[in-house]
Amino acid sequence: MEQSNKATTILIANTVAFSICFSAWMLNGSLVTFLIDSGVYTWNRAEIGWLIGLPVLTGSVMRLPMGILADKYGGRPIFGLLMLFSAVPLFLLSYADSYFEFALASLGFGFTGASFAVGVAYTSLWFRKERQGTALGIFGMGTIGAALTSLIVPSLLVHLTSHGDNIEGWRFLPRYYAGALLVTSIIFIAVTTNRKPTLTGVTSLRTRLEPLRDIRVWRFGLYYFLVFGGFVALSQWLIPYYLNVYSLSVASAGFMASVFSLPSGGVRAIGGYLSDRWGANRVMKAVLVGCLVFCAMLIVPKMDIESPGMGVMSTRSGLVTAVTGNEIKIDGAFYPLRTSAREISLREVEHNDVLILPTITSWQEPVVRVGDSVAKRQVIARGITHIHFQANIWIFTGLLFLVGFLMGMGMGAVYKHIPETFPNHVGVVGGLVGVIGGLGGFFSPILFGYLLEYTGIWTTCWMFFAALAAVCLLWKSSSAVRVRESRKDDFVVAPKSAT
Repeated sequence: MEQSNKATTILIANTVAFSICFSAWMLNGSLVTFLIDSGVYTWNRAEIGWLIGLPVLTGSVMRLPMGILADKYGGRPIFGLLMLFSAVPLFLLSYADSYFEFALASLGFGFTGASFAVGVAYTSLWFRKERQGTALGIFGMGTIGAALTSLIVPSLLVHLTSHGDNIEGWRFLPRYYAGALLVTSIIFIAVTTNRKPTLTGVTSLRTRLEPLRDIRVWRFGLYYFLVFGGFVALSQWLIPYYLNVYSLSVASAGFMASVFSLPSGGVRAIGGYLSDRWGANRVMKAVLVGCLVFCAMLIVPKMDIESPGMGVMSTRSGLVTAVTGNEIKIDGAFYPLRTSAREISLREVEHNDVLILPTITSWQEPVVRVGDSVAKRQVIARGITHIHFQANIWIFTGLLFLVGFLMGMGMGAVYKHIPETFPNHVGVVGGLVGVIGGLGGFFSPILFGYLLEYTGIWTTCWMFFAALAAVCLLWKSSSAVRVRESRKDDFVVAPKSAT
């Protein structure tokens, strides 16, 4: 009973600490967007992208070494020291005035992102195998810190700056975050008990890294690149997405973005629980299929397209004697024109009616005048087809909610695989998988920027995620086939003995 209470305390402490760290890790997405939108700094898009991505890069790269240290020394001292160390550059961010100072401080507090590998290794030691999926899922709910940052920080910045009258008030924000890390680290050390894994015969770094040669580690990493990297990338990318596509304010964009990040954090425990009950493979397959379907549905952009449509051709040669808005007359022959659809289409766009599906309207406009001589089968009125898709913000956000829900489930499923497959190397394997996932959060927004620059279409990010989900499904299916074939090869029927 005492052991169970201690495990619960560790789980709660880990989850709270991770949520605070994750909230700090995502700070630049809201802070930098606010400073640029308020005209405090005039950094270009590339510089903004790097500032948002630098903490993600540090947190991603440092997950593997932090996981190794957690395996060697235990999670309690490593987690506590990590929060104390990260509080320093976060506090110094409040004094930054140049781009270089912002970048340097961002690299420093990015260590908060490495807290995940430490927490996974530490949490898994306190629970039996059949409960590890649920426990790690609950711990992973700390990613809700991203939603808290998206939801609270934009409004808090407006308050701290007195609605722009005291713009330097933004400097209190990183100090509040640094204080939260400091207080959390002290409480964490006070309420937790250290524990290290039993690693029989493991003495060298090379031996500790041995599991990384297993191809399954890299497959789990690709899954995590999608579900966690996608979550991190979208938690920051969605704010400028809503600003540009739907013309929302920064505060409103942050609120809408939180609709995505809130379920991802909260549902992670459900993903772990279902993985314990039904198996991580089944849950992961459902997640990948769902991500593929819903991301594919999000690909169609908000658009107005005019293209050539069905025109009108003369059935015989002759002289044009009359041209009106509704018909063309050629030597006594009348050719009716479809024109009312044009007014209907323009009215739909002008009044911005709530449209769920794309609307397609066509009309015809004369290309001849009275007195023109036309030949048989000559085009006398050109056809125009107008496609209007509103990409309704509420339907978009609803689909986004489902994607966030699935990504949260997937995070829980991936980290059920790790202690199940590599029970004595959770810190190392979890660290590498976390690195790959974190790099997804770093590189994805950069890739989105290039895709947007090249195509001019914001929905290219959904094309990328749909393609990535398809690749994950193919790899998963091929791995399952190889496992079944190897089992068949290993099954040998013993010959009957002679009687």
